[in-house]
Amino acid sequence: MRYAEPETVEAALSALSTHEDARCLAGGASLVAMMNAGRIGPGMLVSLHRIPELSTITETGDGLWLGAMCTHRTVAADARLRGAMAAVREAAAWLAHPAIRNMATLGGSVGLADPHTEIPVALVAASARVEVAGPGSRRVVPVESLFVDSYRTSLQRGELVTRVFLPRGEDGAVGHHLRFSRVAADYPTVSISLVLAMDGDRCRQVRVVVGSCGPVPLHVDAADQRLVGTRLEAEDVAEAGGLLARAAAPIDDVRGSAEYRRMLIPRLLGRALSQARERAHV
Repeated sequence: MRYAEPETVEAALSALSTHEDARCLAGGASLVAMMNAGRIGPGMLVSLHRIPELSTITETGDGLWLGAMCTHRTVAADARLRGAMAAVREAAAWLAHPAIRNMATLGGSVGLADPHTEIPVALVAASARVEVAGPGSRRVVPVESLFVDSYRTSLQRGELVTRVFLPRGEDGAVGHHLRFSRVAADYPTVSISLVLAMDGDRCRQVRVVVGSCGPVPLHVDAADQRLVGTRLEAEDVAEAGGLLARAAAPIDDVRGSAEYRRMLIPRLLGRALSQARERAHV
């Protein structure tokens, strides 16, 4: 296996183009584990840790650009990630345990598209956008469009994620992330990320995304619309949760059966909405 440590994005793209099955190495928390388990065997690793651009955080009037090499620890500690952006900060804080949060990166979570982890779920809830660099150009796409299947993205050969944009969202919007797991550092059995805005006691806008219940983060427009304009009462939450549960495609594993996960969705949704509503009224 070959190995490269480029110092610019352009040099990294050049290195990726030299080998058909080259992979980017960010924090390595998941990639190296998959290599050790024999699940993947890249012919070349292109380390990104020497590229300063990828660790930069830039604040704008509309939100924050987070470099792809920002660690989950950095994201979890950034007080600027408030309002609608708080869902991503909370998801980063829940990831595994401190040693992993010190290694794992934002871009690595996006590029790996692990269906069991939480950052992709929160990014979709926050309507994040991703800058992708490829040979000769860069493009910005909704993060939701990158996730196409379990461990599979729409990134083309020779492309890499350079940064992620988190919009501030509507005035008064709050983001929240909630998970249910067997133990604190385990993958969640089910997770919920949402962004909520209230007008008095009625829901003005909401975006709910479910994790660990399918090959990609689950977002159902009809479930959001079922909640908009309501007081988020038990019947409203139950019907929206039912729409999400029926659209889910969970698996049976040691963390819970598919049936158990579907049962959890409306219950976890109710708890997440209640907690987010309390914050919205502070």
